[in-house]
Amino acid sequence: MCARDSRHCLRASRFFHLLLGMLLLFKPQGFGPTGNQPPAFFGLFMIIFATMMILFGWAFAIGIAYAGRCLRQRKRYTFCLVMAAIACMFMPFGTILGVFTIIVLVRPSVKPLFDAATPPVFAK
Repeated sequence: MCARDSRHCLRASRFFHLLLGMLLLFKPQGFGPTGNQPPAFFGLFMIIFATMMILFGWAFAIGIAYAGRCLRQRKRYTFCLVMAAIACMFMPFGTILGVFTIIVLVRPSVKPLFDAATPPVFAK
């Protein structure tokens, strides 16, 4: 299975969690006879769970993009190191990106580059 398929499956999973939550909240009678439906709060829980996962994914994407910008500018060494460690959780590309970023950042010659980074000069 390629990474494109995995991303598609994850995206679909979030969508189906949201859909299931909405169904459980607004139409619980579709899940069995009148006495056997799940409680409405279960649907609300599914909606909240799916929404939180989507927001987490967006926040992670923004954090990775910002870490890339910080790496280019040689700023916020600790933030870049933490984002690289978090990226290791997302197989396979996040793991590859995270591991190689950590390998580069822990080199003794790299830390001084972050300390000596000059602030950007703004034109007047």
